[in-house]
Amino acid sequence: MGQVQSTTDKEVALQNIQELYRKFTNECPSGNLHLHEFKKIFGVSSNSPEEELAFIELVFRSFDTNKDGKLDFMEYVAAVNLVLRGKLIDKLKWSFKVYDKDGDGSLTNQEVRRVVKIVTKIKRHDDPKVEEDVEDICDRIFELVDKNKDSK
Repeated sequence: MGQVQSTTDKEVALQNIQELYRKFTNECPSGNLHLHEFKKIFGVSSNSPEEELAFIELVFRSFDTNKDGKLDFMEYVAAVNLVLRGKLIDKLKWSFKVYDKDGDGSLTNQEVRRVVKIVTKIKRHDDPKVEEDVEDICDRIFELVDKNKDSK
């Protein structure tokens, strides 16, 4: 019985991949998804707030695993799979990677401030108190998690 289920799961996965491929090639005839196309998918334009632009670029670069400035089909499938079917731990690891701008495996005070600033400004565009909140939030985060006080 387990084999039948496994075969069915593989067929469904294959069907899903074929459908993804059709959509991908339709949206990206060049075979690659570029940053401007990625922004369009998420409704981010040059008129979007600076924070949204910065965040979408971080997300795009996190999926561009070979760092060639575009997403090929395999990177696209990995991104879709992570977002739609990924385990919580994998999503958390990916989130960390998005925020770890310099890729050193830790989040500095500056990296955390940048993320908190992006997230709070996206949520509250016109609130002048946001900058104060960012400082308070970051101070509290580091107070709670920076056990060795190295600002990481």
